Amino acid sequence: MTEPRCAAISADIGEPEAGTATTATGWVCLEQPGPWGRDALTQSRLDPVLGAELARRAAATGVRVLLIRRPGRHADTHHDAPRRVFLAATTPGRPWLEQTDVADPEALLDLDFAALGAGRSTGFGVPVTAPLLFVCTNSRRDVCCALRGRPLVEELASARPGAVWECTHTGGHRFAPTGVLLPTGYLYGRLDTAFAARLLDQAAVGHVVTERCRGRSTHTPHGQAAELAVRDHIGEHRDVLTVHHDTDASGHGGSDRHTTVHHTDGRSWRVTVDTRDLPAARPASCGATPTRDTALVVTAVEDLVPVA
Repeated sequence: MTEPRCAAISADIGEPEAGTATTATGWVCLEQPGPWGRDALTQSRLDPVLGAELARRAAATGVRVLLIRRPGRHADTHHDAPRRVFLAATTPGRPWLEQTDVADPEALLDLDFAALGAGRSTGFGVPVTAPLLFVCTNSRRDVCCALRGRPLVEELASARPGAVWECTHTGGHRFAPTGVLLPTGYLYGRLDTAFAARLLDQAAVGHVVTERCRGRSTHTPHGQAAELAVRDHIGEHRDVLTVHHDTDASGHGGSDRHTTVHHTDGRSWRVTVDTRDLPAARPASCGATPTRDTALVVTAVEDLVPVA
């Protein structure tokens, strides 16, 4: 009898998604056709020395590097062609997305990773005005990502050519299919084709969808959960919220935390984010030993500054 996959188990126990997004203030998405290993930057047809150096530079600056592929069953046939590169900064209120083509991936060694991580344009590419969705299909990292991600990408790409790409690990395999929406940096899980198309449509008009959202990569996990809770609390879908600090409410490492979320109109909220045990054990990824883990749950949203 086949063991249930990690994504099915996570969905069955109703594991919350909010607060599970990767933390990154900037993204580098490098086209790399062909197979990807578990550690894709050093286990693909990309020079492993270059991959390791890109990872090192990114880690020190808050940038996340993804390898990406164009949708299709024969993504390895054009590996000698110029590579598409997307650069994104997820700064709340002023995210941006740029693209360029490079003949050699080593060109990325000239990229100012610190500037990208700080949200400053690097002058490396040209602006992209439409949002893009990157869906994890890295089977060597987790089987669920391939089994659930690839059919989604192929179906969505036929209806939205150029708007969706395959990508390497974004975290949270148990929420597969998972994707990151750029330039805003919101991550989503348990995607399906209709919902992914809706994400692209809403992002194109500047709206944030909170359903199935894991959080904005700009923020810490507690900040991610808090920001989404405020959006639902006031029905706000525009990119007008910031998370200014994330502090331990107990003052001594307790599980309850207060996070402050601010609106550009002057309103603020104090959000209590608690850690709760999941109702049952689940594996973090396929093949991992099931464990009793925790999830972040918002237990209070308090208005700090009333509307004038």
